[in-house]
Amino acid sequence: MYRAVTRQIEVLVEPEFLPERSSPENRQFFWAYSIVIVNEGSETVQLKTRHWIITDGLGQQQEVRGEGVVGEQPVIAPGERYEYTSGVPLTTPSGFMTGSYQMLTESGETFDLAIPLFSLDSPDARRTLN
Repeated sequence: MYRAVTRQIEVLVEPEFLPERSSPENRQFFWAYSIVIVNEGSETVQLKTRHWIITDGLGQQQEVRGEGVVGEQPVIAPGERYEYTSGVPLTTPSGFMTGSYQMLTESGETFDLAIPLFSLDSPDARRTLN
């Protein structure tokens, strides 16, 4: 589990390699990632947009920006949590992701909520110790 906290809002990420959706012989590797956002602060916030930076095992980067997550722009009150699962394909057996959510407070302020850097590793990934 990977974790980041911004302004008393915690983002937890748990990636999982999905062999049934992958085809290593065709250079197709697929991961699901589950996100939990926990509002431990005192103000209600709404997730407006997402920004992902996806890096494959060769260092190639792709940026993804869009409205909300999984078709929603959830409102998260103090003490509440929001959970969702999504997925990402790569053409390499490993990589990593990071990014941010743009949040909106009740008072109209926007801020970036950090998504922790997390690793995408398949059983086919070659391990290197530094």
